[in-house]
Parts: sequence; structure tokens; C-alpha cells
Amino acid sequence: MAANDTEDRRTREKVFRSVLDEGPITASALAKGLDLTPAAIRRHMDALESEGLIEVRELAGKQAGRGRPARHYVVTSRGHGSVTHSYDQLAVDILRFMKDRVGPEAVEDFTEDLVAKLRDRLGGELDRRGGTTVASRSRGLAAALTKEGYAASATPVAAGTPLEAMQLCQGHCPIQAVATEFPEVCEAELAMFSDYLGVDVRRLSSLAHGDHVCTTHIPTSELTRPLIHSNDRPQGGSR
Repeated sequence: MAANDTEDRRTREKVFRSVLDEGPITASALAKGLDLTPAAIRRHMDALESEGLIEVRELAGKQAGRGRPARHYVVTSRGHGSVTHSYDQLAVDILRFMKDRVGPEAVEDFTEDLVAKLRDRLGGELDRRGGTTVASRSRGLAAALTKEGYAASATPVAAGTPLEAMQLCQGHCPIQAVATEFPEVCEAELAMFSDYLGVDVRRLSSLAHGDHVCTTHIPTSELTRPLIHSNDRPQGGSR
């Protein structure tokens, strides 16, 4: 029984991590990706939902059949908190102390240094995965951020149209508590993204603001085309 309980916990952790990395995601997609039966995935999803670690989001334009919105699962704020390192809250306390004793300029200096060090850590990975297009560099940035614990992905939107772009999604933020209280962190991070990609980027949603994912819109103009890999384009489409 103990062995079965341990295996059950491991499987549930895999389900939770998959929602964290890939959410919003449906139960059927999770079951397929983890090779679980529909009954098994429902059991684990129900347990995670009852613990307040995941929740259902109905996404516009995503239909489950007969006009019903598909049920997509995302990690809740409590779920993100369960994987946030304890030093995150310690960092908040330190920044509060610095702000009170030294002033807001100290927080700004700390934030700039924090993001600069992140850029340095990403540097080697970005150089290896960098490319000549904004799209390829977006993918490199997502891969590098994932290694830092941000569960990031970069996907094309409106491919093959004048509005084509990339969306960088970060499913987890290791310093979410800091970013929530000190938005300067997010602003500095966004500036770093823009500097690396060479284009102005815009934050569409943020974990720090209570959204289920951080989403950054990365424009891909005609001046930097071709931007989308051939396997990203709709089958049968042409430009």
C-alpha cells in the first residue's frame, strides 16, 4: 500500500507539473501526454483541484463540442506558491527594509542588478540558441528561461498575416512574491527581453497581477521576415 501511495503521489506531481508547464491545458491532452487513462487523470485532477492547486478556465474560442467551452486547467496562485522557493519571501522582506532605510533608489538599483545577473546567466544559452530572426531568438529566450525555472514557451500567433507575432509565455515565476510587491522587477525584465530581441515588447498578462501566466507579445515586422519557421505555418497555407 505504501508503495502504491508513493507512486500515486509521483504521478500527481507529474500532472501538476504538466499543468504548470503547459497550462491552460485540457484533461484529455494531459492524459495523452502522460499516458494515463481518462479515469486516472480525472482522479488526479479532482484531487489537485480540491487542494486548490489547479482550477478550470473556460477559454473563448475553445469548444469542447455542441457549443460548450472546453475546460482548460491552470495552476492557481496557491499552486504557484507551493513551488516558490522560501527565499522569495525573504527577498521581499529585505527589499522592504532597503526601501524604508535607504529609499526607493536602493530598490531600483537592486532590481537592475538582479535582472542584469539573470541576463548574464542566460547569456551562454541565448548565444547557443540565438538566430537571425525575432522568432528564433524568442524560442531561444524561452528555452533559456525554462532552465531558470520559468516554464517558458514561445509560440507564433497570426502566422502568415501582416499581424504575425510571437507570444512568450512564462508559466511560473521563481520570484513572484517579489514581482507582486515590486513591479520594477517586471519592468526591468521586460526591458531585458526587448534589448535581446531587438524589438519593443508588451506584457499582456502577469502572474504578479493575478493572471495564470505571464504573456509577452513580441511583434515581428516585415523588416525582420522571414520570421516564422515553416512548420509553424498552417498546412496548405501560402504567403
